[in-house]
Amino acid sequence: MLAYLSASVAALTLAPAAARAQTPPATIAARMGDSQRFDPATVIDIARQLSKKPFVQPPNDLPDAFSSLEYDQYVSIKSLQQPIWSTEGRGIALEPLHRGFVFNNAVDLFLVEDGAIRRLGYDPKQFSFNGINIPNDLKDIGYSGFRLIAQPAEGQPYDFAIVQGATFFRALARGQNYGVIARALTLKPAEAKGEEFPIFRAFWIERPSVGSNSITIHGVLDSESTTGSVRMTFRPGDMTIVDVETTLFPRVNLDHVGLGGMATTYFYGPNDRRTADDIRPAVYESSGLQMLNGQSEWLWRPLHNPETLQISAFVDNSPRGFGLLQRERAYESFQDDDQRFERRPSLWIEPLGDWAQGSVQLLEIPTDAEINDNILAYWRPRAQMAAGSEVPFAYRQYWGWNSPERPPLATVIATRSGRGSTGRRRRFTVDFSVEALGDNWPKDLKSVLTVGPGTFHNLKLLPYPERKTVRVAFELDPGNENACEMRLLLEAGGKPISETWLYRWTP
Repeated sequence: MLAYLSASVAALTLAPAAARAQTPPATIAARMGDSQRFDPATVIDIARQLSKKPFVQPPNDLPDAFSSLEYDQYVSIKSLQQPIWSTEGRGIALEPLHRGFVFNNAVDLFLVEDGAIRRLGYDPKQFSFNGINIPNDLKDIGYSGFRLIAQPAEGQPYDFAIVQGATFFRALARGQNYGVIARALTLKPAEAKGEEFPIFRAFWIERPSVGSNSITIHGVLDSESTTGSVRMTFRPGDMTIVDVETTLFPRVNLDHVGLGGMATTYFYGPNDRRTADDIRPAVYESSGLQMLNGQSEWLWRPLHNPETLQISAFVDNSPRGFGLLQRERAYESFQDDDQRFERRPSLWIEPLGDWAQGSVQLLEIPTDAEINDNILAYWRPRAQMAAGSEVPFAYRQYWGWNSPERPPLATVIATRSGRGSTGRRRRFTVDFSVEALGDNWPKDLKSVLTVGPGTFHNLKLLPYPERKTVRVAFELDPGNENACEMRLLLEAGGKPISETWLYRWTP
């Protein structure tokens, strides 16, 4: 994850410090800064007006003492202050995050209390630097983002969200560890000219109401191609729910935009062990991509660490949901006492409103290190977003142990792959949990497998009633092909009784 963030955030630090007085944040503060009254509509208008001006790169104004930090040095910086609002019994508190390491860009933080705006100023006396030699004349360098802390009436406080770097943010449910990273906006990933990383310019954070268990945050994002306003409402708990409302104001015609984007790590697992010289049986934050398409079909695509970049597009109309899920919750599956991958959150996206035609895009990027977020998923609208237009969209995120909607069908619980009987053949087993079918399984249960290109052999259906699972085993013969698409489901009475398993084999 850290290597991915480094590449993303470092790419945004370009302009000289002398340009700071002319940067958009100064305009933002003038429109809605200290002691002014807060109006959500003004956030949208700030983004609208910003889109009519050329993009200005953030200044490279961070002192060397912080910009040259290693990861361990950066995380050793500790706040000496109580989190904001932590003594007011509001259920949610806020901790601003220091700049440094790969988080070089400053974002303006404004608090909204009783309708009035107060800028959150930086003071080095509020931090312990643990031996880092900071400048004696250190001024207000701002912050890189913030952390949200739940303070339940019963139990210990816990982090439930971090907003930091580019337009990235993370959340989790009670008892989990951070994993998958969400993006407020994704632009041009995997294109030859390089991906474009928008940044947050400023946030207005509303003080939570007592007993509401929610916090609302407004932001302005900016990039060379577009600006936008974002409103995010976080509700922590056993499942953390985030409502995201965005309006984009493109500076140019946009034909590759990612909505509801998310990134995760898949290093190796039972279906992919080419990098697995390791004592652990598996290393991944998410098991696969699940989709509920506009035709109410449940799809499951296990993730893969390929040898070459793989881009998959699942064409749809008015999708009902998609997400990167961690389905493996057993410690024994990972045997990792530090990372605890079984505690990483699943992230499910529910579109609000009609997202029309487009596709769920899945990028699987080769990696030889587990610290890289090498998987990216997002919705790509088919229609172009025209320069000068205003494009609103909204969705709801569910961060937790499971997705809020689960198929009322048999679901895939394991995919395994290994060497086949001869030549380039590969052996596959796909295990389905049939608990959703109850105790009376259909007598005419059968597996339906299609492969193209290539062929399959030795297809077997192996029921295990005592374990409430069904295994499908087969061999793939790719012939001379270097990519084969496979589709598998269980049927009874001519109707699907399982989600559809999708897989792309590559050498």
